[in-house]
Amino acid sequence: MKTLIKKLLVLTALSLPLIPAQNAAYAQCGNHIDNSIYENLPFDMPQVEQPTFPEYSVNIVDFGGKNDGVALNTQAINDAIKAVNAHGGGKVIIPEGIWLTGPIELLSNVNLYTEKNALVVFTDDFSAYPIIKTSFEGLDTRRCQSPISARNAENIAITGYGVFDGSGDSWRPVKKGKLTASQWEALVKSGGVVDKSIWYPTAGALKGALACKNFNNPEGIDTDEEWNEIRPWLRPVLLNIVKSKKVLLEGVTFKNSPSWCLHPLSCEHITINNVKVFNPWYSQNGDALDLESCKNALIINNIFDAGDDAICIKSGKDEDGRRRGEPCQNVVVKDNTVLHGHGGFVVGSEMSGGVKNIYVSDCTFLGTDVGLRFKSTRGRGGVVEGIYIHNIHMIDIPHEPLLFDLFYGGKAAGEETETELAGRMKANIPPVTVETPAFRDIHISHVICKGAGRAMFFNGLPEMPINNVSVKNVVISDAKEGIVISQTKGVILENVRIETEGDVLQIKNAEDVKVNGKTYENKTSKGQSIKM
Repeated sequence: MKTLIKKLLVLTALSLPLIPAQNAAYAQCGNHIDNSIYENLPFDMPQVEQPTFPEYSVNIVDFGGKNDGVALNTQAINDAIKAVNAHGGGKVIIPEGIWLTGPIELLSNVNLYTEKNALVVFTDDFSAYPIIKTSFEGLDTRRCQSPISARNAENIAITGYGVFDGSGDSWRPVKKGKLTASQWEALVKSGGVVDKSIWYPTAGALKGALACKNFNNPEGIDTDEEWNEIRPWLRPVLLNIVKSKKVLLEGVTFKNSPSWCLHPLSCEHITINNVKVFNPWYSQNGDALDLESCKNALIINNIFDAGDDAICIKSGKDEDGRRRGEPCQNVVVKDNTVLHGHGGFVVGSEMSGGVKNIYVSDCTFLGTDVGLRFKSTRGRGGVVEGIYIHNIHMIDIPHEPLLFDLFYGGKAAGEETETELAGRMKANIPPVTVETPAFRDIHISHVICKGAGRAMFFNGLPEMPINNVSVKNVVISDAKEGIVISQTKGVILENVRIETEGDVLQIKNAEDVKVNGKTYENKTSKGQSIKM
């Protein structure tokens, strides 16, 4: 859907660029982060290193930038970044105004700083985004280049007060059921094509969708001509930072991403602090943050509003993820608020490289489909362990405040019927191999939720039960259903209060379930109900 500019009233505007200045001093970003965040962590991790920059700055206006919302500033912004990088580092300033641009590539030792009232809008011209080899949803594939990207960089930051808008509505398919009748009618009239109650922006986007049998990665597309034809389907993540060190995102707002919004991949020492992410609730694959195969990270003081999962921990998918072999580890997630999302805090489903040493505390989820969401399926492999979650507050969670689903089928909570889930679970039990995912040693405490669907659901694999999970000091009120524990071993519930009209706790195909110190076992699918 292309932006239509019918009339433009040009007003005389004066821009006062900053004069480049060099100084021997260095400024450290993120230096106000309280080091007490590392106290009493349940695992050892180093302090996350923050980037430092010379006291040198340039303004994109000096490189030909125009803030009228019409002129394309791709070259001006990237030339400014290259100049600061060549100078040895410093700050690239984006001042007040509307800055239309194509892809921005960050380089080492550059702080991209946005002043107040700076709005960076990425063009909705698909041809501006080259098709590149990359990783998406945990698989090696091709996608369009991200609006913001960095690869093999060190000491980089995006800071300040501005907004980055990915023009995602031009790229994304939209399901009819996500819109009102009038919204759907207006969308269809705007152009594009419709197939099975899903609107696509172009015929090429539909062709790309039809080529996807494995989530959103197309198959059978071989030639450059074929890839180019489905370019509108190859929706990029808004920000993709790969194999980089000492990365800081702070203060800015990211919105309206074509696909995932923030995607750090294989990075070390990354801080995301006081950032806001806003995606429409109907946005397909509109995750707020996907931290994939990263090591030593702080996710603190942020606000997320997502069309898919909000704060998501990943490490690659199936054979591609196992071959990469990079776990996501040493991560602190603290003082975040999620306004909407399929899950508030999520691990998976692409976790084939493993996930360990994650501490989540002092977060609030307001109406997310699921609160704490752990998901995977056969074929992934990988081990999720050493997860500690403390002091979480939730309201109006339509499904589970706590969900473990090892039979994940790719749909959001509530989109799949019980019959569909039961059908997948009836498959023959395979032997344990490298393709078997394992979830163990997960500890959750001090959770309050008011308003929920089913209070909790543990759904492990019969060949690899969910193992050693403790849930302590939890209150879930106004729940439509109680707790279901299935295919687990060593689950502990202590001081857990569930207010519901139905059964409070059902146990089936589970071993060594301890409820307030008393052990229960039930190794049949029929199960038994327990009073707590």
